[in-house]
Amino acid sequence: MTFAITPAIPAGALSATDQPALPSPGSDVLLRPWETDDAPVLQCAFQDPSIQHWHTHHVTSREEAQEWITTSHRSWQQEQAAQWAIARADSGEVLGRIALRWMDLLHGLAECAYWVLPDARGIGLAPRALATLATWALDEAGFHRLELAHSVGNDASCRVATKTGFVLEGTRRGAHLQRDGRHDMHLHARVQGDT
Repeated sequence: MTFAITPAIPAGALSATDQPALPSPGSDVLLRPWETDDAPVLQCAFQDPSIQHWHTHHVTSREEAQEWITTSHRSWQQEQAAQWAIARADSGEVLGRIALRWMDLLHGLAECAYWVLPDARGIGLAPRALATLATWALDEAGFHRLELAHSVGNDASCRVATKTGFVLEGTRRGAHLQRDGRHDMHLHARVQGDT
C-alpha cells in the first residue's frame, strides 16, 4: 500500500545501521544496546518491587532475560522499538533501562519508557538518560514527537518527564491495566523544536 504522505523516517533508515550507543554529554553515562552478558542484571532488576509495581512486563528467569535481549535486537532490526541499557561509560555496569517502546516511522512518533536500579536512584540518572535519548531521537533519528506515559501515582516518573522538557498534555483515564487494577496515565510529550 502506498501513503499519501512521505514518511517522517523512511523505512530502513534506522535498521540500515547497528543500533547506536549514545554517550550522555558531560557525564559518565552511556546508553548502549543490551548485551547477552546483561541477562543476570536484567533478571535481578525485575525482582525490584518498584520496577514490578510500575511495569507490566516481568522477567523471571535467566532464559527469559536472554530472550528479552534477543527480542530487543530484533525489534531494532524491524524498526518497531529500541532498547538501551543505561550503563557506566567506563565499566559498562548496567544502572537502568531506557527505550523507545514503540516507534511509528510514518508519522515520526515514539513512546519513551525507563527504569533505574535501586542503587542508582536519586542522582539524576533517569533525566540525563532521557535527555540523551530525546536529543538523539529528535535531532538525529528524525522523530518529530516523543511521548511518555506514566501512572498518575508515579510522582518520580512525572518529575523525570517534566525535568527533561516533556510537557504534561493531559490524563488518559483508565488507560493501563496493572496488577492492582486500572491506572489513569499522565501523557507527556516533547516535539522537535521544544527546548
